[in-house]
Amino acid sequence: MAREFQRGHKAKISDLTAGTDLYVGVQISGPGLTFDISCFGLDADERLSDDRYFIFFNQPKSPEDSIQLLGAQSGDTESFRVTLDQIPSQIQKLSFTATIDGAGQMSQIAPGYLRIVAGGEEVARYSFDGSEFSTERAVMVGDLYLKDVWRFAAVGQGFDGGLDALLKNFGGEVAEEEPEAAPQQPAVPAQSQAPAFAPPPQTAAPAPSFGAPPAPAPAAAPVAGTTPPAPPAPTSPQTFTPPGQTFTPPGAPPAGQFAPPGALAGQFTPPGAVAGQFAPPGTPGAFPGQAQPFGGGTQLAPVPPEANVRVVLTKYAEAPVGDRWTEQNTNLVRATLTKDAPILAKQGSMVAYQGDIDFAHKGSGLLGKLTGALTGQGMSLMRCTGNGEVFLADEASRVFVIRLQGEQLYTSAQGVLAFDETLETEVRRIEGAGLPGGGFFSMLFSGTGAVVVKTRGVPVVLPVGAATYVDGNAVIAWSAGAQAVTTTSLRLRRSGYARQTTEAVNLQFRGAPGNFVVVQPFEV
Repeated sequence: MAREFQRGHKAKISDLTAGTDLYVGVQISGPGLTFDISCFGLDADERLSDDRYFIFFNQPKSPEDSIQLLGAQSGDTESFRVTLDQIPSQIQKLSFTATIDGAGQMSQIAPGYLRIVAGGEEVARYSFDGSEFSTERAVMVGDLYLKDVWRFAAVGQGFDGGLDALLKNFGGEVAEEEPEAAPQQPAVPAQSQAPAFAPPPQTAAPAPSFGAPPAPAPAAAPVAGTTPPAPPAPTSPQTFTPPGQTFTPPGAPPAGQFAPPGALAGQFTPPGAVAGQFAPPGTPGAFPGQAQPFGGGTQLAPVPPEANVRVVLTKYAEAPVGDRWTEQNTNLVRATLTKDAPILAKQGSMVAYQGDIDFAHKGSGLLGKLTGALTGQGMSLMRCTGNGEVFLADEASRVFVIRLQGEQLYTSAQGVLAFDETLETEVRRIEGAGLPGGGFFSMLFSGTGAVVVKTRGVPVVLPVGAATYVDGNAVIAWSAGAQAVTTTSLRLRRSGYARQTTEAVNLQFRGAPGNFVVVQPFEV
């Protein structure tokens, strides 16, 4: 049975199948839309450093045949054969994309999917539909990427611009177009040369939606004494557009003509018209009761392409899927959740989420509350569980994801935004002389998982030498191998208590080479 993926989910290929010779099928369609489906073979920097690994209708396979374009089959709009163990080492990611050839936007697409088939059996499926997009003209559907082992990620990220814009985004160059002698169909291997890696079984499905319309059936001979039926009136046909050419709907305005922001290509609803009312492709001839066509007055100046709102906002688009924790930007972190791996986050730090996520208060119990009150290391946490993504931030503080692999890290509870529930936490006392209570306190994280630390401003990581001194209210975190003690070189009266405004505790760090302390340019 195929494993169902949601956007942002990922898994090892070895968890899905033992095979490495895979079939990848993409099904995407929309009324009057034609799509180009491609595969970008990217290097470790996610750049198309070798354009021979851009697999599309004009280049149907890579040099060593590890990536092959197979064409439409088994209900898929486009399909690929990917032999993972033959992909050269410089190719670290395969990004499968779909772009609209001509006018249209991704919000118009019908429900579709990307699926992985191994040995004739479907092992993974990521489903999507137009409600997940708006005016984008391209989408990065899914990735096969190498991180120790090959993995699959359901991406589902919309992208403004068409195939040329995607190519430039991955660092490729758009070649000058040459006039074509005649339309050509996408290169599809002949049936006799089909690879023997067992694609999904063929079904008696109708011809692909992007194909030419079927030839009409032969007309029946007229019966004697009857009048042959008149031919049907011509209608607007679903024009077949060969890959690489642009389809322009009948009556659509020429390229470069002004269209109001947010209007679909070739569509415009006049002021005063009913919202959502259908308008035929092209500029309307006239308002009801109006003799002159709309727009017959002064010619409006074209809007510069760089002013388009979608273009302006592209740089703020959701970051590509990384691992469980992804730094969306310097002030926002995204956690990808599964039902069996919840996280703990500061209460009120959620700014957005996608999918089925549940938020619940995480109580610390009477002992925990007492410990937090006495040490200043209490945390008000919420437990985030479910399947999806949650975005976390705290007053625009800078955020950093620190991943522990069976290690330990000291930090202040005030500097923690979120962490994996698998990590163990413990309040530790820092010894010092002259402090009420006998010392200063910190939080120790240990185990395997990630801690999201927040800072006010850009921090500095200092190597711990023979004597490194840090203001206790400016320290964020330090390595477990560094020994921290309080000193009496500053005025320390009452500064050992939490929430005081007097001068901070001065901490001295000592340790072997390789230890560090993180300091922010701000006093709590």
